[in-house]
Amino acid sequence: MSLEGAFREQATHNRALGSPFTARVLRIAAERAVPGNPVMDRMLAWEGDIGPHGASLPLRFLSGLQALVLTGACRELVAAYPPNPAPDDATLGAAIDAALADHADTLMRWIDSPPQTNEVRRASVMIAAGQWLADRFGLPLVLSELGAAAGLNLMWDKFCLALACGTFGPKRSTVWLDPDWRGPCPPAAEIEVIDRRGVDLNPMDPHDPDDALRLVSFLWADQPQRIDRTRAAIDLAEAVVDRGDAAAWLEARLAEPHPGALHLVTHTVAWQYFPKATRTRCLAALEAAGARATRKAPLARLSMEADGSGKAGAAISLTVWPGGRTFSLGRVDFHGRWVDWTPP
Repeated sequence: MSLEGAFREQATHNRALGSPFTARVLRIAAERAVPGNPVMDRMLAWEGDIGPHGASLPLRFLSGLQALVLTGACRELVAAYPPNPAPDDATLGAAIDAALADHADTLMRWIDSPPQTNEVRRASVMIAAGQWLADRFGLPLVLSELGAAAGLNLMWDKFCLALACGTFGPKRSTVWLDPDWRGPCPPAAEIEVIDRRGVDLNPMDPHDPDDALRLVSFLWADQPQRIDRTRAAIDLAEAVVDRGDAAAWLEARLAEPHPGALHLVTHTVAWQYFPKATRTRCLAALEAAGARATRKAPLARLSMEADGSGKAGAAISLTVWPGGRTFSLGRVDFHGRWVDWTPP
């Protein structure tokens, strides 16, 4: 895929995900995907899949622009971005040109790392799956997340899922999730998390100003509710995220004994970023640990990932050991705006 094509494809996705402004930014940036600027030159030389299902270079570039707006570093972009009235394409293009010319170093830094949004609304799926598992097994939970970024979604038991059929989680929580929910209500069950930990190649400390900026920069400028919700989740964050390879970390994590608890391993829109060797080792580690699982110390893997089916959103899959049975729990919008919940 060409760089221009990657920008245009991402623009289509952003529009479908309710962000017409960033879709315009990406479309205008696509017109600038030519040699002659160090930022564009670097992206043009990038090897491998650069599109939405690979390195996601357009989203990395978009987050760099957002960082320049949030810090006020590029006055041209600040004037062209929400909450200011949307300018015409020529003015917005000139603002992007100013960012490319005057802030290449910042944009280069943001291109270094894949998106780490910690999209908080995805936690709706974790809450529902947690309720299902707690109802089925009646055990406290140990949580492990692969590609956890800043660990915001490791705190899902501190969020409140508000559905027409009821609420789940603490009602006094400052993080409320109210997706368009289609399907049965999750079962009501007591959730007790006794341990939570994550891993990421480049973990982020949500209480560090620079990392908090990076987290918020991956959110889209015309969706202020996402930014507000993420900042509220940052205030609740207290999970540890280790720096390391997901496979080696998971092997060690699964070797830790947790008698009398269910160990839930999760990953949401992260699997695509893992090298093939890492994915293979993770699957082998899960199978080996699953073979040791018992009814009093079960294991589960919750996956929310693109599946290439052509259907909207990400597939929700849950595998439970002992037994290794995999359940399809439905589909979810990549930003958690809606959930089609189809539990067994």
